[in-house]
Amino acid sequence: MLNRVRSAVAHLVSSGGASPPRPKSPDLPSTTSAPLAAAPETPKSPPARPRSESGASAKTVETRASFSRPTFLQLSPGGLRRADDHAGRAVQSPPDRGRRLPWSTGYAEVINAGKSRHNEDQACCEVVYVEGRRSVTGAPREPSQSQGLCFYYWGLFDGHAGGGAAEMASRLLHRHIREQLKDLVEILQDPSPPPLCLPGTSGTPGCSDSTHLIGPQSCWSSQKEVTHESLVVGAIENAFQLMDEQMARERERRGHQVEGGCCALVVVYLLGKVYVANAGDSRAIIVRNGEIIPMSREFTPETERQRLQLLGFLKPELLGGEFTHLEFPRRVQPKELGQRMLYRDQNMTGWAYKKIELEDLRFPLVCGEGKKARVMATIGVTRGLGDHNLKVCSSTLPIKPFLSCFPEVRVYDLTQYEHCPDDVLVLGTDGLWDVTNDCEVAATVDRVLSAYEPNDPSRYTALAQALVLGARGTPRDRGWRLPNNKLGSGDDISVFVIPLGGPGSYS
Repeated sequence: MLNRVRSAVAHLVSSGGASPPRPKSPDLPSTTSAPLAAAPETPKSPPARPRSESGASAKTVETRASFSRPTFLQLSPGGLRRADDHAGRAVQSPPDRGRRLPWSTGYAEVINAGKSRHNEDQACCEVVYVEGRRSVTGAPREPSQSQGLCFYYWGLFDGHAGGGAAEMASRLLHRHIREQLKDLVEILQDPSPPPLCLPGTSGTPGCSDSTHLIGPQSCWSSQKEVTHESLVVGAIENAFQLMDEQMARERERRGHQVEGGCCALVVVYLLGKVYVANAGDSRAIIVRNGEIIPMSREFTPETERQRLQLLGFLKPELLGGEFTHLEFPRRVQPKELGQRMLYRDQNMTGWAYKKIELEDLRFPLVCGEGKKARVMATIGVTRGLGDHNLKVCSSTLPIKPFLSCFPEVRVYDLTQYEHCPDDVLVLGTDGLWDVTNDCEVAATVDRVLSAYEPNDPSRYTALAQALVLGARGTPRDRGWRLPNNKLGSGDDISVFVIPLGGPGSYS
Protein backbone atom coordinates (compact mmCIF):
# COMPACT_ATOMS: atom_id res chain seq x y z
CA MET A 1 0.00 0.00 0.00
CA LEU A 2 2.92 2.36 0.82
CA ASN A 3 4.40 1.73 -2.61
CA ARG A 4 1.04 2.65 -4.20
CA VAL A 5 0.97 5.93 -2.28
CA ARG A 6 4.55 6.72 -3.39
CA SER A 7 3.64 5.86 -6.98
CA ALA A 8 0.59 8.10 -6.88
CA VAL A 9 2.63 11.00 -5.45
CA ALA A 10 5.30 10.52 -8.12
CA HIS A 11 2.64 10.56 -10.83
CA LEU A 12 1.14 13.72 -9.36
CA VAL A 13 4.51 15.51 -9.31
CA SER A 14 5.48 14.41 -12.81
CA SER A 15 2.17 15.62 -14.24
CA GLY A 16 2.81 19.15 -12.99
CA GLY A 17 -0.08 19.35 -10.58
CA ALA A 18 -3.26 17.66 -9.45
CA SER A 19 -5.49 16.31 -12.16
CA PRO A 20 -9.10 17.49 -12.07
CA PRO A 21 -11.57 15.32 -10.15
CA ARG A 22 -13.38 12.79 -12.32
CA PRO A 23 -16.98 11.67 -11.89
CA LYS A 24 -17.50 8.25 -10.27
CA SER A 25 -13.83 7.27 -10.57
CA PRO A 26 -11.72 10.05 -9.01
CA ASP A 27 -8.53 7.98 -8.83
CA LEU A 28 -8.27 7.15 -12.53
CA PRO A 29 -5.06 7.99 -14.40
CA SER A 30 -5.17 10.58 -17.15
CA THR A 31 -6.15 9.40 -20.62
CA THR A 32 -5.68 10.84 -24.08
CA SER A 33 -8.51 11.21 -26.52
CA ALA A 34 -8.04 9.65 -29.97
CA PRO A 35 -9.74 10.57 -33.23
CA LEU A 36 -12.66 8.25 -33.82
CA ALA A 37 -12.69 6.17 -36.99
CA ALA A 38 -16.36 6.18 -37.86
CA ALA A 39 -18.73 7.20 -40.57
CA PRO A 40 -19.36 10.96 -40.69
CA GLU A 41 -22.24 12.24 -38.61
CA THR A 42 -23.92 15.60 -38.26
CA PRO A 43 -21.25 17.66 -36.46
CA LYS A 44 -21.55 18.75 -32.86
CA SER A 45 -21.52 22.39 -31.88
CA PRO A 46 -18.01 23.60 -32.77
CA PRO A 47 -15.34 23.18 -30.10
CA ALA A 48 -14.14 26.22 -28.21
CA ARG A 49 -11.08 27.93 -29.72
CA PRO A 50 -8.04 27.39 -27.48
CA ARG A 51 -6.40 30.49 -26.05
CA SER A 52 -3.05 29.74 -27.69
CA GLU A 53 -2.71 28.74 -31.36
CA SER A 54 1.06 28.13 -31.14
CA GLY A 55 2.17 24.57 -31.92
CA ALA A 56 0.06 21.45 -32.26
CA SER A 57 0.51 20.04 -28.80
CA ALA A 58 -1.34 16.95 -27.66
CA LYS A 59 -3.08 19.07 -25.05
CA THR A 60 -4.59 21.33 -27.70
CA VAL A 61 -5.66 18.35 -29.80
CA GLU A 62 -7.28 16.77 -26.76
CA THR A 63 -9.19 19.97 -25.97
CA ARG A 64 -10.57 20.22 -29.48
CA ALA A 65 -11.47 16.54 -29.68
CA SER A 66 -13.02 16.12 -26.25
CA PHE A 67 -15.20 19.23 -25.88
CA SER A 68 -18.35 19.46 -27.95
CA ARG A 69 -22.03 19.90 -27.24
CA PRO A 70 -25.12 18.39 -28.90
CA THR A 71 -25.75 19.73 -32.38
CA PHE A 72 -29.39 20.54 -31.67
CA LEU A 73 -28.31 23.21 -29.15
CA GLN A 74 -27.03 25.26 -32.12
CA LEU A 75 -24.44 27.00 -29.97
CA SER A 76 -22.34 29.81 -31.41
CA PRO A 77 -18.66 30.01 -30.38
CA GLY A 78 -19.68 32.52 -27.70
CA GLY A 79 -22.50 30.28 -26.54
CA LEU A 80 -20.11 27.36 -26.38
CA ARG A 81 -17.79 29.32 -24.12
CA ARG A 82 -20.70 30.19 -21.84
CA ALA A 83 -21.74 26.55 -21.75
CA ASP A 84 -18.19 25.68 -20.61
CA ASP A 85 -18.15 28.25 -17.78
CA HIS A 86 -18.01 26.50 -14.39
CA ALA A 87 -18.56 29.73 -12.50
CA GLY A 88 -21.71 30.96 -14.24
CA ARG A 89 -23.19 27.51 -15.00
CA ALA A 90 -25.68 28.90 -17.50
CA VAL A 91 -28.48 26.51 -18.48
CA GLN A 92 -28.41 25.56 -22.16
CA SER A 93 -31.48 24.63 -24.26
CA PRO A 94 -32.31 24.49 -27.97
CA PRO A 95 -33.31 27.92 -29.31
CA ASP A 96 -37.00 28.78 -29.61
CA ARG A 97 -36.51 29.78 -33.24
CA GLY A 98 -36.38 27.28 -36.05
CA ARG A 99 -37.15 23.60 -36.05
CA ARG A 100 -38.07 21.97 -32.76
CA LEU A 101 -37.00 18.58 -31.52
CA PRO A 102 -39.32 15.67 -32.42
CA TRP A 103 -42.56 15.55 -30.39
CA SER A 104 -41.72 19.09 -29.16
CA THR A 105 -39.28 17.42 -26.76
CA GLY A 106 -37.79 19.67 -24.11
CA TYR A 107 -34.09 19.60 -23.28
CA ALA A 108 -31.82 21.45 -20.87
CA GLU A 109 -28.31 20.96 -19.54
CA VAL A 110 -25.74 22.65 -17.33
CA ILE A 111 -22.04 22.06 -16.76
CA ASN A 112 -20.63 20.85 -13.45
CA ALA A 113 -19.24 23.15 -10.77
CA GLY A 114 -15.61 22.21 -11.45
CA LYS A 115 -15.81 18.45 -11.03
CA SER A 116 -14.25 17.89 -14.46
CA ARG A 117 -12.65 20.12 -17.08
CA HIS A 118 -15.63 20.05 -19.46
CA ASN A 119 -19.23 18.90 -19.48
CA GLU A 120 -18.85 15.13 -19.92
CA ASP A 121 -22.56 14.53 -20.56
CA GLN A 122 -23.75 14.15 -24.15
CA ALA A 123 -27.22 13.92 -25.69
CA CYS A 124 -28.78 12.83 -28.95
CA CYS A 125 -32.28 13.16 -30.43
CA GLU A 126 -32.95 11.65 -33.85
CA VAL A 127 -35.63 10.36 -36.20
CA VAL A 128 -34.12 7.24 -37.79
CA TYR A 129 -35.34 5.45 -40.92
CA VAL A 130 -34.72 1.70 -41.16
CA GLU A 131 -34.77 0.02 -44.54
CA GLY A 132 -35.18 -3.75 -44.52
CA ARG A 133 -32.06 -5.74 -45.29
CA ARG A 134 -33.79 -8.61 -47.14
CA SER A 135 -37.07 -10.40 -47.58
CA VAL A 136 -37.99 -12.90 -44.86
CA THR A 137 -38.66 -15.48 -47.58
CA GLY A 138 -35.17 -14.99 -48.96
CA ALA A 139 -36.46 -13.77 -52.32
CA PRO A 140 -35.15 -10.44 -53.64
CA ARG A 141 -37.41 -7.58 -52.63
CA GLU A 142 -38.99 -5.52 -55.37
CA PRO A 143 -38.31 -1.80 -54.97
CA SER A 144 -42.04 -1.09 -54.81
CA GLN A 145 -42.40 -3.57 -51.92
CA SER A 146 -39.78 -1.90 -49.75
CA GLN A 147 -41.59 -0.57 -46.68
CA GLY A 148 -39.18 0.67 -44.07
CA LEU A 149 -39.75 1.72 -40.49
CA CYS A 150 -39.07 4.93 -38.61
CA PHE A 151 -38.15 5.06 -34.96
CA TYR A 152 -37.71 8.05 -32.68
CA TYR A 153 -34.62 8.07 -30.56
CA TRP A 154 -33.43 9.97 -27.48
CA GLY A 155 -30.17 9.30 -25.66
CA LEU A 156 -28.36 10.66 -22.61
CA PHE A 157 -24.73 9.67 -22.08
CA ASP A 158 -23.04 10.51 -18.77
CA GLY A 159 -19.27 10.34 -19.25
CA HIS A 160 -16.68 9.64 -16.60
CA ALA A 161 -12.87 9.84 -16.72
CA GLY A 162 -13.24 11.95 -19.85
CA GLY A 163 -15.89 12.67 -22.45
CA GLY A 164 -14.65 10.54 -25.36
CA ALA A 165 -16.88 7.51 -24.80
CA ALA A 166 -20.01 9.62 -24.26
CA GLU A 167 -19.31 11.65 -27.40
CA MET A 168 -18.75 8.52 -29.48
CA ALA A 169 -21.88 6.79 -28.17
CA SER A 170 -24.00 9.87 -28.85
CA ARG A 171 -22.94 9.76 -32.51
CA LEU A 172 -23.10 6.04 -33.18
CA LEU A 173 -25.37 4.06 -30.84
CA HIS A 174 -28.57 4.82 -32.79
CA ARG A 175 -26.80 3.60 -35.94
CA HIS A 176 -26.12 0.26 -34.29
CA ILE A 177 -29.79 0.05 -33.30
CA ARG A 178 -30.77 0.77 -36.90
CA GLU A 179 -28.48 -2.00 -38.17
CA GLN A 180 -29.96 -4.49 -35.71
CA LEU A 181 -33.50 -3.61 -36.81
CA LYS A 182 -32.84 -4.08 -40.53
CA ASP A 183 -33.54 -7.81 -40.38
CA LEU A 184 -36.78 -7.15 -38.49
CA VAL A 185 -38.51 -4.62 -40.76
CA GLU A 186 -40.85 -7.12 -42.46
CA ILE A 187 -41.23 -9.27 -39.35
CA LEU A 188 -42.37 -6.36 -37.17
CA GLN A 189 -44.96 -5.32 -39.75
CA ASP A 190 -46.37 -8.84 -40.01
CA PRO A 191 -48.87 -9.69 -37.22
CA SER A 192 -48.02 -13.41 -37.40
CA PRO A 193 -45.44 -14.84 -34.95
CA PRO A 194 -41.79 -14.22 -35.87
CA PRO A 195 -40.10 -16.98 -37.90
CA LEU A 196 -37.80 -19.26 -35.97
CA CYS A 197 -34.95 -18.77 -38.46
CA LEU A 198 -34.13 -16.33 -41.21
CA PRO A 199 -32.98 -17.69 -44.58
CA GLY A 200 -29.33 -18.66 -44.61
CA THR A 201 -26.83 -17.07 -46.94
CA SER A 202 -25.60 -18.93 -49.99
CA GLY A 203 -23.74 -22.09 -49.08
CA THR A 204 -25.12 -22.35 -45.52
CA PRO A 205 -27.93 -24.66 -44.43
CA GLY A 206 -31.30 -23.11 -43.65
CA CYS A 207 -33.79 -24.17 -41.02
CA SER A 208 -35.35 -26.66 -43.41
CA ASP A 209 -32.08 -28.64 -43.36
CA SER A 210 -32.37 -30.99 -40.40
CA THR A 211 -29.07 -32.79 -40.99
CA HIS A 212 -27.33 -30.52 -38.51
CA LEU A 213 -29.69 -31.44 -35.65
CA ILE A 214 -28.08 -33.70 -33.08
CA GLY A 215 -29.55 -35.70 -30.22
CA PRO A 216 -33.10 -36.46 -29.10
CA GLN A 217 -35.71 -33.76 -29.64
CA SER A 218 -38.14 -34.80 -26.90
CA CYS A 219 -37.30 -31.69 -24.86
CA TRP A 220 -38.31 -29.52 -27.84
CA SER A 221 -41.86 -30.81 -28.10
CA SER A 222 -43.14 -27.24 -28.16
CA GLN A 223 -41.66 -23.99 -29.41
CA LYS A 224 -41.20 -21.03 -27.08
CA GLU A 225 -43.37 -18.04 -27.81
CA VAL A 226 -41.34 -15.07 -29.04
CA THR A 227 -43.03 -11.68 -29.34
CA HIS A 228 -42.27 -8.81 -31.67
CA GLU A 229 -41.59 -6.71 -28.59
CA SER A 230 -38.85 -9.08 -27.43
CA LEU A 231 -37.19 -8.83 -30.85
CA VAL A 232 -36.88 -5.07 -30.46
CA VAL A 233 -35.53 -5.50 -26.93
CA GLY A 234 -32.94 -7.94 -28.27
CA ALA A 235 -31.97 -5.54 -31.06
CA ILE A 236 -31.33 -2.76 -28.51
CA GLU A 237 -29.33 -5.08 -26.26
CA ASN A 238 -27.17 -6.24 -29.16
CA ALA A 239 -26.64 -2.65 -30.26
CA PHE A 240 -25.24 -1.74 -26.84
CA GLN A 241 -22.83 -4.67 -27.00
CA LEU A 242 -21.70 -3.77 -30.53
CA MET A 243 -21.17 -0.15 -29.47
CA ASP A 244 -18.99 -1.30 -26.59
CA GLU A 245 -17.02 -3.63 -28.87
CA GLN A 246 -16.44 -0.78 -31.33
CA MET A 247 -14.95 1.31 -28.52
CA ALA A 248 -12.60 -1.57 -27.70
CA ARG A 249 -11.55 -1.85 -31.36
CA GLU A 250 -10.80 1.87 -31.51
CA ARG A 251 -8.40 1.40 -28.61
CA GLU A 252 -6.62 -1.47 -30.36
CA ARG A 253 -6.57 0.19 -33.79
CA ARG A 254 -5.33 3.57 -32.62
CA GLY A 255 -2.95 2.32 -29.98
CA HIS A 256 -4.72 4.24 -27.24
CA GLN A 257 -8.19 4.05 -25.82
CA VAL A 258 -11.39 5.98 -26.38
CA GLU A 259 -11.36 8.39 -23.47
CA GLY A 260 -13.13 7.09 -20.36
CA GLY A 261 -16.52 5.45 -20.25
CA CYS A 262 -20.15 6.48 -19.99
CA CYS A 263 -23.52 5.53 -18.63
CA ALA A 264 -26.19 5.28 -21.33
CA LEU A 265 -29.92 5.95 -21.06
CA VAL A 266 -31.77 5.50 -24.34
CA VAL A 267 -35.42 5.75 -25.42
CA VAL A 268 -36.71 4.23 -28.65
CA TYR A 269 -40.29 4.79 -29.85
CA LEU A 270 -41.31 2.19 -32.42
CA LEU A 271 -44.76 0.99 -33.55
CA GLY A 272 -46.66 2.44 -30.61
CA LYS A 273 -44.28 1.32 -27.85
CA VAL A 274 -41.63 3.13 -25.87
CA TYR A 275 -38.48 1.14 -25.07
CA VAL A 276 -36.32 2.58 -22.26
CA ALA A 277 -32.83 1.05 -22.10
CA ASN A 278 -30.54 1.92 -19.19
CA ALA A 279 -26.95 0.96 -18.44
CA GLY A 280 -25.66 3.04 -15.53
CA ASP A 281 -27.02 5.40 -12.90
CA SER A 282 -29.11 7.76 -15.06
CA ARG A 283 -32.85 7.29 -14.62
CA ALA A 284 -36.20 7.74 -16.35
CA ILE A 285 -39.72 8.11 -14.98
CA ILE A 286 -43.15 8.63 -16.53
CA VAL A 287 -45.42 11.15 -14.86
CA ARG A 288 -48.97 10.31 -15.98
CA ASN A 289 -51.94 12.08 -14.43
CA GLY A 290 -49.87 12.66 -11.31
CA GLU A 291 -48.84 9.00 -11.07
CA ILE A 292 -45.12 8.12 -11.11
CA ILE A 293 -44.06 5.11 -13.18
CA PRO A 294 -40.34 4.19 -12.88
CA MET A 295 -38.92 3.21 -16.26
CA SER A 296 -35.39 2.33 -15.14
CA ARG A 297 -33.25 1.53 -12.13
CA GLU A 298 -29.71 2.45 -11.17
CA PHE A 299 -26.86 -0.01 -11.65
CA THR A 300 -24.33 0.61 -8.89
CA PRO A 301 -21.97 -1.52 -6.77
CA GLU A 302 -24.75 -1.78 -4.19
CA THR A 303 -27.59 -2.77 -6.52
CA GLU A 304 -25.39 -5.29 -8.35
CA ARG A 305 -23.39 -6.56 -5.39
CA GLN A 306 -24.41 -10.19 -5.82
CA ARG A 307 -23.61 -10.27 -9.56
CA LEU A 308 -20.16 -8.79 -8.88
CA GLN A 309 -19.47 -11.16 -5.99
CA LEU A 310 -20.56 -14.18 -8.03
CA LEU A 311 -18.13 -13.26 -10.80
CA GLY A 312 -15.34 -12.80 -8.26
CA PHE A 313 -16.18 -16.18 -6.72
CA LEU A 314 -16.28 -18.03 -10.07
CA LYS A 315 -13.18 -16.28 -11.46
CA PRO A 316 -10.90 -15.46 -8.51
CA GLU A 317 -8.06 -14.63 -10.92
CA LEU A 318 -9.92 -11.40 -11.74
CA LEU A 319 -9.34 -10.30 -8.14
CA GLY A 320 -5.56 -10.51 -8.61
CA GLY A 321 -4.91 -11.65 -5.06
CA GLU A 322 -5.64 -8.08 -3.95
CA PHE A 323 -9.39 -8.25 -3.34
CA THR A 324 -11.89 -10.54 -1.65
CA HIS A 325 -15.35 -11.19 -3.09
CA LEU A 326 -16.83 -11.25 0.43
CA GLU A 327 -18.44 -8.21 2.01
CA PHE A 328 -17.96 -7.16 5.62
CA PRO A 329 -19.59 -4.24 7.49
CA ARG A 330 -16.15 -2.59 7.60
CA ARG A 331 -12.55 -3.30 6.66
CA VAL A 332 -11.20 -6.32 8.54
CA GLN A 333 -8.20 -5.61 10.80
CA PRO A 334 -5.23 -8.00 11.27
CA LYS A 335 -5.88 -8.13 15.01
CA GLU A 336 -9.31 -9.67 14.25
CA LEU A 337 -7.87 -12.86 12.72
CA GLY A 338 -9.58 -15.86 14.26
CA GLN A 339 -12.56 -13.87 15.49
CA ARG A 340 -16.07 -14.30 14.08
CA MET A 341 -17.35 -11.31 12.10
CA LEU A 342 -20.48 -10.47 10.14
CA TYR A 343 -20.19 -11.08 6.42
CA ARG A 344 -22.23 -11.92 3.31
CA ASP A 345 -21.37 -13.54 0.00
CA GLN A 346 -22.86 -13.76 -3.50
CA ASN A 347 -25.77 -15.94 -2.35
CA MET A 348 -26.86 -13.85 0.64
CA THR A 349 -29.13 -10.88 1.11
CA GLY A 350 -28.84 -11.09 4.90
CA TRP A 351 -25.80 -11.32 7.16
CA ALA A 352 -24.13 -14.18 9.07
CA TYR A 353 -20.94 -14.76 11.09
CA LYS A 354 -17.75 -16.38 9.85
CA LYS A 355 -14.27 -16.96 11.24
CA ILE A 356 -11.85 -14.35 9.92
CA GLU A 357 -9.03 -15.87 7.87
CA LEU A 358 -5.94 -14.38 6.25
CA GLU A 359 -7.66 -13.95 2.84
CA ASP A 360 -10.35 -11.81 4.48
CA LEU A 361 -7.77 -9.06 5.12
CA ARG A 362 -7.80 -8.21 1.40
CA PHE A 363 -9.69 -5.17 0.19
CA PRO A 364 -13.37 -5.94 -0.51
CA LEU A 365 -14.49 -6.10 -4.15
CA VAL A 366 -17.49 -3.91 -3.26
CA CYS A 367 -16.96 -1.22 -0.64
CA GLY A 368 -18.73 1.88 0.63
CA GLU A 369 -22.39 2.74 0.44
CA GLY A 370 -24.65 5.20 -1.36
CA LYS A 371 -22.83 7.50 -3.77
CA LYS A 372 -19.52 6.44 -2.19
CA ALA A 373 -19.92 2.77 -3.13
CA ARG A 374 -17.12 1.57 -5.42
CA VAL A 375 -16.03 -1.49 -7.36
CA MET A 376 -12.40 -2.26 -6.59
CA ALA A 377 -12.20 1.10 -4.80
CA THR A 378 -12.36 2.82 -8.20
CA ILE A 379 -15.67 3.23 -10.05
CA GLY A 380 -19.20 3.91 -8.81
CA VAL A 381 -21.25 2.45 -11.68
CA THR A 382 -21.39 -1.17 -12.82
CA ARG A 383 -22.95 -0.89 -16.29
CA GLY A 384 -22.12 1.35 -19.19
CA LEU A 385 -20.02 1.68 -22.33
CA GLY A 386 -16.26 2.00 -22.65
CA ASP A 387 -13.83 1.87 -19.70
CA HIS A 388 -11.71 -0.67 -21.61
CA ASN A 389 -8.49 0.76 -20.20
CA LEU A 390 -9.73 1.22 -16.64
CA LYS A 391 -7.35 -0.21 -14.04
CA VAL A 392 -7.23 -0.29 -10.27
CA CYS A 393 -5.29 2.76 -9.06
CA SER A 394 -1.51 2.21 -9.29
CA SER A 395 -2.09 -1.33 -10.52
CA THR A 396 -2.40 -3.29 -13.78
CA LEU A 397 -5.53 -5.08 -12.57
CA PRO A 398 -8.38 -4.40 -15.07
CA ILE A 399 -11.86 -3.51 -13.85
CA LYS A 400 -13.69 -3.94 -17.17
CA PRO A 401 -14.51 -7.66 -16.58
CA PHE A 402 -16.82 -6.60 -13.75
CA LEU A 403 -18.59 -3.92 -15.81
CA SER A 404 -21.52 -4.91 -18.05
CA CYS A 405 -22.46 -3.08 -21.23
CA PHE A 406 -25.91 -4.70 -21.39
CA PRO A 407 -28.85 -2.44 -20.53
CA GLU A 408 -32.06 -3.26 -18.76
CA VAL A 409 -34.91 -2.53 -21.19
CA ARG A 410 -38.41 -1.64 -19.99
CA VAL A 411 -41.37 -1.28 -22.34
CA TYR A 412 -44.32 1.08 -22.14
CA ASP A 413 -47.24 0.65 -24.54
CA LEU A 414 -48.52 4.10 -25.49
CA THR A 415 -51.59 2.63 -27.19
CA GLN A 416 -52.98 1.25 -23.93
CA TYR A 417 -53.70 4.68 -22.42
CA GLU A 418 -55.21 7.99 -23.41
CA HIS A 419 -52.54 10.53 -22.61
CA CYS A 420 -53.05 14.21 -22.01
CA PRO A 421 -50.52 16.96 -22.84
CA ASP A 422 -49.29 16.95 -19.21
CA ASP A 423 -48.16 13.30 -19.35
CA VAL A 424 -44.39 13.18 -19.85
CA LEU A 425 -41.39 10.90 -19.81
CA VAL A 426 -38.49 12.52 -17.92
CA LEU A 427 -34.91 11.38 -18.57
CA GLY A 428 -32.09 12.66 -16.39
CA THR A 429 -28.45 11.96 -15.68
CA ASP A 430 -27.47 11.38 -12.06
CA GLY A 431 -26.78 15.10 -11.65
CA LEU A 432 -30.56 15.51 -11.47
CA TRP A 433 -31.41 12.49 -9.33
CA ASP A 434 -28.63 13.01 -6.77
CA VAL A 435 -30.55 15.93 -5.26
CA THR A 436 -34.12 15.44 -6.58
CA ASN A 437 -36.50 12.56 -5.91
CA ASP A 438 -39.36 11.28 -8.05
CA CYS A 439 -42.05 13.13 -6.11
CA GLU A 440 -40.23 16.44 -6.42
CA VAL A 441 -39.89 15.93 -10.18
CA ALA A 442 -43.62 15.14 -10.44
CA ALA A 443 -44.45 18.28 -8.44
CA THR A 444 -42.31 20.37 -10.80
CA VAL A 445 -44.04 18.80 -13.80
CA ASP A 446 -47.43 19.82 -12.44
CA ARG A 447 -46.33 23.33 -11.43
CA VAL A 448 -44.59 24.24 -14.69
CA LEU A 449 -46.97 22.67 -17.21
CA SER A 450 -50.03 24.15 -15.51
CA ALA A 451 -48.62 27.62 -16.22
CA TYR A 452 -48.67 27.03 -20.01
CA GLU A 453 -51.39 26.43 -22.54
CA PRO A 454 -51.65 22.73 -23.46
CA ASN A 455 -50.80 23.44 -27.11
CA ASP A 456 -47.75 25.61 -26.33
CA PRO A 457 -44.76 23.57 -27.58
CA SER A 458 -42.28 25.57 -25.49
CA ARG A 459 -43.76 24.23 -22.24
CA TYR A 460 -41.59 21.10 -22.31
CA THR A 461 -38.36 23.06 -22.74
CA ALA A 462 -39.45 25.29 -19.85
CA LEU A 463 -40.02 22.16 -17.76
CA ALA A 464 -36.59 20.75 -18.60
CA GLN A 465 -35.01 24.09 -17.64
CA ALA A 466 -36.92 24.19 -14.36
CA LEU A 467 -35.73 20.69 -13.46
CA VAL A 468 -32.10 21.56 -14.21
CA LEU A 469 -32.28 24.87 -12.33
CA GLY A 470 -33.93 23.17 -9.38
CA ALA A 471 -31.14 20.60 -9.14
CA ARG A 472 -28.32 23.10 -9.75
CA GLY A 473 -29.47 25.65 -7.16
CA THR A 474 -28.16 29.19 -6.88
CA PRO A 475 -24.62 30.41 -6.13
CA ARG A 476 -23.93 31.43 -2.56
CA ASP A 477 -20.86 31.95 -0.39
CA ARG A 478 -20.56 28.23 0.28
CA GLY A 479 -21.24 26.93 -3.22
CA TRP A 480 -24.42 26.14 -5.14
CA ARG A 481 -27.36 25.81 -2.77
CA LEU A 482 -30.97 24.67 -2.99
CA PRO A 483 -33.83 26.69 -1.43
CA ASN A 484 -33.57 24.50 1.71
CA ASN A 485 -29.87 25.49 1.93
CA LYS A 486 -28.70 21.97 1.10
CA LEU A 487 -25.96 21.58 -1.48
CA GLY A 488 -27.17 21.59 -5.07
CA SER A 489 -25.79 19.21 -7.65
CA GLY A 490 -22.18 19.94 -8.55
CA ASP A 491 -22.31 17.38 -11.37
CA ASP A 492 -23.18 17.83 -15.03
CA ILE A 493 -26.99 17.81 -15.35
CA SER A 494 -28.84 16.82 -18.53
CA VAL A 495 -32.61 16.40 -18.87
CA PHE A 496 -35.00 15.36 -21.65
CA VAL A 497 -38.75 15.91 -21.26
CA ILE A 498 -40.72 13.84 -23.79
CA PRO A 499 -44.48 14.52 -24.02
CA LEU A 500 -46.62 11.41 -24.27
CA GLY A 501 -49.86 13.06 -25.29
CA GLY A 502 -51.36 16.16 -26.86
CA PRO A 503 -51.61 17.59 -30.38
CA GLY A 504 -48.81 16.70 -32.72
CA SER A 505 -46.93 14.56 -30.21
CA TYR A 506 -46.47 11.61 -32.55
CA SER A 507 -46.10 13.43 -35.85
